[in-house]
Amino acid sequence: MKKIIIILPIIIIILVVIALTLSFSSTEKNSIESEIIIEADVIMPTKVSRPGCDEIDRCYIPSVIVINSGQNVTWLNEDSAFHSVTSGFYGNPTDLFDSGHLDPFESYSLDFNEIGTFDYFCTLHPWMKGQVIVE
Repeated sequence: MKKIIIILPIIIIILVVIALTLSFSSTEKNSIESEIIIEADVIMPTKVSRPGCDEIDRCYIPSVIVINSGQNVTWLNEDSAFHSVTSGFYGNPTDLFDSGHLDPFESYSLDFNEIGTFDYFCTLHPWMKGQVIVE
């Protein structure tokens, strides 16, 4: 009887350790599988919701992108704040395109089929501006 009393707690401890190990392994695997990598042409980096990124031209990276007609541009918000990609200038949008408010790590893609220069800005942060040049 004494052997059973000693062995039983050891077996329970081993089972708990195995269960915790399997649970951690499963959670780690799920978080790795759910991670999505978005390739973007233009990035909205961290802290651009604060004034100052315009002084070093780093609100959208790159702030000017040159593409061929028919190509697609994808913007990715890597900041912790909401941002937008809206055609025109702050206070004077052109209604050609508007991403709406992009959540952190949300992206917006647009095909450019016409040749021209397309200015854009963030509706929430007037210092953020960029340009797509389509050749």
